[in-house]
Amino acid sequence: MKCDSIQTTKCQEGKKDPIEMFHSGQLVKICAPMVRYSKLAFRTLVRKYCCDLCYTPMIVAADFVRSIKARDSEFTTNQGDCPLIVQFAANDARLLSDAARIVCPYANGIDINCGCPQRWAMAEGYGACLINKPELVRDMVKQVRNQVENPKFSVSIKIRIHDDLTRTVDLCRKAEATGVSWITVHGRTVEERHQPVHYDAIKIIKENMSIPVIANGDIRSLKEAENVWQITGTDGVMVARGLLANPAMFAGYEETPLKCIWDWVDIALELGTPYMCFHQHLMYMMEKITSKQERRVFNALSSASAVLDYLTEHYGI
Repeated sequence: MKCDSIQTTKCQEGKKDPIEMFHSGQLVKICAPMVRYSKLAFRTLVRKYCCDLCYTPMIVAADFVRSIKARDSEFTTNQGDCPLIVQFAANDARLLSDAARIVCPYANGIDINCGCPQRWAMAEGYGACLINKPELVRDMVKQVRNQVENPKFSVSIKIRIHDDLTRTVDLCRKAEATGVSWITVHGRTVEERHQPVHYDAIKIIKENMSIPVIANGDIRSLKEAENVWQITGTDGVMVARGLLANPAMFAGYEETPLKCIWDWVDIALELGTPYMCFHQHLMYMMEKITSKQERRVFNALSSASAVLDYLTEHYGI
């Protein structure tokens, strides 16, 4: 683990913890775990634009525990990166609890990925295959609870739904009984990719839970976030691709404002973001505000200095 910018510090006690947020009655706006993308620099950006809670990209717990190199590359934070949830891919209770103990001083909680539908993850026993293994989920949650002394440290899960929704409700009830802090529901089955999100299913799950439930799936604007929050009765909404395209979405912007683009440039350069990541984020942000020809030119740029020259020439500073 390492810190960029200012020193790594323990998450400040004075800041609201997520559980308090979820019980506020207000919409809690959350940046989803995104492999390669929801790293410190991007989290710093979306926090400037009304994002309440951020997740790290999914980290494989076994690698994180066994390799100092993995810890240094996968988990980077700083004093302002709070509240923060670290998401792990895990299939072993002891390894997960060891990983949780490592990040405990620097985060508000961990999340167990029970929703990733990618073949490699499921083949390793991670991700969405865990929605069919409630006993393993229970054991992992219990082990973390036993090993982490901080009673405010959250343990949550992120799931997909079953074709038979009664199985999902049963999974969630068992998770709640085990001591899960909250559940994020992506409203699609493992097989579904671009089909409409089943917000009605998320609503049913929420109605059967007494712990907070977060809605996730195809939310592209603040208006959509508020609508999903209302129709599902959930305690917050989690957004992935919508924030990649418009990191200022939660502040009510319909498309990425130029100030947000320059904020990204400043943050990314200050934190030493690798060029490919720096450039890819800009490609997402600028897709809606540039022509096809402009995108072709911008996407072909190969250095940070070329990007800065392009932005200065076309948009000023």
